[in-house]
Amino acid sequence: MDNPRWLAYRGVMDTTAVTIPDLGGRTAIVTGANSGLGVETTRVLARAGARVVMAVRDEERGRAAADGVEGDTEVRRLDLADLSSVRAFADRWRGDVHLLVNNAGVMAVARGRTRDGFETQFGVNHLGHFALTNLLLEHVTGRVVTVSSDLHRRAQGVHFDDVNLERGYTPYRAYAQSKLANLLFTLELQRRLEAVGSPVLSTAAHPGYAATNLQSHGANPVSRWLLLLGNRVFAQSPADGALPTIFAATQDVPGAAFAGPKAMGGTRGAPALASRSEAAWDGRAAKRLWALSEELTGVSFPLRSVDPT
Repeated sequence: MDNPRWLAYRGVMDTTAVTIPDLGGRTAIVTGANSGLGVETTRVLARAGARVVMAVRDEERGRAAADGVEGDTEVRRLDLADLSSVRAFADRWRGDVHLLVNNAGVMAVARGRTRDGFETQFGVNHLGHFALTNLLLEHVTGRVVTVSSDLHRRAQGVHFDDVNLERGYTPYRAYAQSKLANLLFTLELQRRLEAVGSPVLSTAAHPGYAATNLQSHGANPVSRWLLLLGNRVFAQSPADGALPTIFAATQDVPGAAFAGPKAMGGTRGAPALASRSEAAWDGRAAKRLWALSEELTGVSFPLRSVDPT
C-alpha cells in the first residue's frame, strides 16, 4: 500500500501503536458497522481518510453510529441472512472497493434459519460473506479481510454431510464451524486470486476477547451472563478488539495471513500474525467448502483469467 503519510491509532487499553497508511481517496466497505468491532474499524479507517460504506441490517442504527464517526461515511442496507439483500447491495455498487471488511456476525445463538434456509451462523457468518465477496470481487482493488475467531479451534472440520447441523446442533458447535469456514474461505480465496494473477490479498483476523454485543445474544442464559461478566472484568475494549482487523487490512502481511492479539494466549494486546488450527490450513477442505458454498448460494468466483481449479 502507498504510505504518503502515517497515522498512529491507539486502543483504550493497548499501548502499542499500529501505524496506518493514509487512506485518502480509498473506499472501504465494513459489514456490521453499526456497533462493536465494526464501528471501531469504521472509525479508524475514516480517520485515516477512507470513505467508509457502513453495510448494516438496520439503517437507523447505522445512521446513529455514523453520527459518532469523524470522517466520510455512508450507510447502506445489507442483510447477510438474506441472499437477495446481498445481491441487491452488490448490484447497486459502482466504483472501486479498496478494502472489503467482512466483519458482521452472530455468535452462539439458538438454532435458527436464514431466509434462504441455512443454519443461521453458517448462513450469516460464512455464506452471506462468501456471496458478498464474490459478487463485489471485480470491484475490489486492495484487500478482503474476514473476521474469524480463535474459537474456530473448537471445530475439527466442516460437517459437509450435515452443514446445517441437523444432527447434534449446539450454539457453540455451530459458531466454531462458521468461524473455521471463515478461515478456509480466506485460504481458498487467496489461492484463487493468485491463480488468476490478481494483486488483491485475502486476509483474516480475530479480536481475541473483546467486549461487544455479540455476547449478549447467546442462547444459553447462564453462558450469556458469564460472558457479560467477563466483558466487564477481563475483556479488552472494542477499540482494541478492532486492531487485528486494522492490522490485517493495512500492514505488510502475506496472503491468507491471520492476525490476532499477541498477549495472554491471544485474548488481548497488540496485534500480530496469529496461529490457527490444522483444520484451518486444510486446502482440500477449503476447496470442498468453496464448491459447496457456490452450490448453496448460486454465486461463483468471477475472475477467469486463468482457470483457478
